[in-house]
Amino acid sequence: MTLRITTLTENTAGRVGLLAEWGLSILVETDDTSVLLDAGPGPSAALNADLMRVDLGRVSKVIVSHGHADHTGGLREVLRRTGPVEVIAHPDIWAAKYGRRPGEPDRYVGIPFVREELENLGASFKLSREPVWLSDRLVTTGEIPMTTEYEEVDTNLFVRERGELRPDQLWDDRALIVRGKEGLVVILGCAHRGIINTLHHACQVTGEGRVYAVIGGTHLFRASEERVLLTVAALRELGVLRVAVSHCTGLPAAVIMSQELGDAFFFNNAGTRLDLE
Repeated sequence: MTLRITTLTENTAGRVGLLAEWGLSILVETDDTSVLLDAGPGPSAALNADLMRVDLGRVSKVIVSHGHADHTGGLREVLRRTGPVEVIAHPDIWAAKYGRRPGEPDRYVGIPFVREELENLGASFKLSREPVWLSDRLVTTGEIPMTTEYEEVDTNLFVRERGELRPDQLWDDRALIVRGKEGLVVILGCAHRGIINTLHHACQVTGEGRVYAVIGGTHLFRASEERVLLTVAALRELGVLRVAVSHCTGLPAAVIMSQELGDAFFFNNAGTRLDLE
């Protein structure tokens, strides 16, 4: 049984002519299922799919990893190509999400559409806090517990409730898990609740102790060198053989991971296509 993973949107483009945008969108295809994780921030997922001759009309499910605009802003264009499709996410994707930077006004960073607009384009939302099985090989993580001592949710992210901002614990953060021949393939949106927390939870959800590959955003771009090295050590302990980082990993963290992991590491950008089993 084959598994193809195609990155449609990422901060950088790995092929001439593709559009790069700060965000992420990854297509996962098995013999009988085609699933899209996230839609990027704008038109790039749809346009790059056209350029790569990827038929989004075959997508049967769209997974929203969390409710930030850089992962959902492309939903309008994606839905115009998929037609009616089930969208699987956590209820908190519709929270009023804000980001804060020193010296700047708080800015809205949530989904840039109202739910009705996306439903009118064919989205049928299935909102769940629990893991959702898409096939016998594919499942979402559901809510991810914080179990490591060194991973934490960003303190500059908030939700507005009753006119006040409170820290966003990103309970809507989730990943897509694929059962592969050599172990799990875990595809991350941003891993706001920690890449290692996510991998541990993926093993618990599936009952599979082997993790073959982790792909996507690791949210280490603000992490200390110590946290990055602890992450690398945990990846080694889990026996991960392929680490393909994207988006919110950040170049300093990516350099450290490349140096530490050697041939197991590669940068996953727009245009990357992986064929696994």
